[in-house]
Amino acid sequence: MLPDTEPLQQPKSRRIDALDLARGLALIAMAIYHFTWDLGFFGYTEPSLTAFGGWKLFARCIASSFLFLVGVSLFLAHGNGIRWKGFWRRFAMVAGAALAISVITYFAVPDDLIFFGILHQIALASLLGLLFLRLPTLLTLIVAVAVIAAPNFLRTPFFDHPAWWWVGLSSVNPRSNDYVPLFPWFGAVLLGIVAARLATSSGLFARLAGFSLGSWSKPLTFAGRHSLAFYLIHQPVLIACVWLFSQVMPADIPTKEVQFRTSCERTCQDTRDAEFCTRYCACMLDTLEKDTLDALFAGKQTQELRDKVNDSAGYCTADTENTSP
Repeated sequence: MLPDTEPLQQPKSRRIDALDLARGLALIAMAIYHFTWDLGFFGYTEPSLTAFGGWKLFARCIASSFLFLVGVSLFLAHGNGIRWKGFWRRFAMVAGAALAISVITYFAVPDDLIFFGILHQIALASLLGLLFLRLPTLLTLIVAVAVIAAPNFLRTPFFDHPAWWWVGLSSVNPRSNDYVPLFPWFGAVLLGIVAARLATSSGLFARLAGFSLGSWSKPLTFAGRHSLAFYLIHQPVLIACVWLFSQVMPADIPTKEVQFRTSCERTCQDTRDAEFCTRYCACMLDTLEKDTLDALFAGKQTQELRDKVNDSAGYCTADTENTSP
């Protein structure tokens, strides 16, 4: 799992390099995504570029791959009996790192506080995953599908209180730079457990353990073996590099109005044509008051603010449809 430096249980003599390679590739993909996010944060790319379209799908694939590997590693390490000493040591490392990230972001970027990100999810999923190590494969698969599907059917205002945001069933997702709640993401961990059980019973892991990768893979497998360290270090290093570059060649930061319109049109074009979105977003910008726009950029989640935005969206949708040629 991420992190996972503990020797895998199957087979006893050596690690499975292919899993370390997969973990290393996922880390590189994560670094690419974070670097692109950093460029947007400093104004070198379009606002919110990584929050839409292919970049959004890319981010979800990265998170899914990490959590899938958490399930695989959890089964390999503890499927034949939970090794409590090693488990609690690993859990303390991940939970401690998650807490540190929450504390740092609380002071550094309070409007985008990471209160339940990927490490928080891994810590909780590692605990909950133990319950499924001995359950029938089919039952685990059914629960995995149910967990993944739950946000599409079970969202309710009951979970809108911040104390329940970690569950992932609130009517509106809270703002955060890294939000990976229990639903639907725990489903990926369960799928990893299912896949590991099937791979073990079919002898796939035994065959992979005997497969030696070339020297080209050493940087990736090294990163995979030290994934927690890579995760904690890479983003500060990337941000520092972009910050240093910005001191020499600063980006032209667009106004809030330009950022809002760009983000609005990008989101709108997921369901409507470009001409409609151009007119609709211009209407939204005209109807939203400056204090409302400032509140949106501050990340406020009040019901009053949501009502204002919904009222403007309803008016602009009707107006744009009525005036379209």
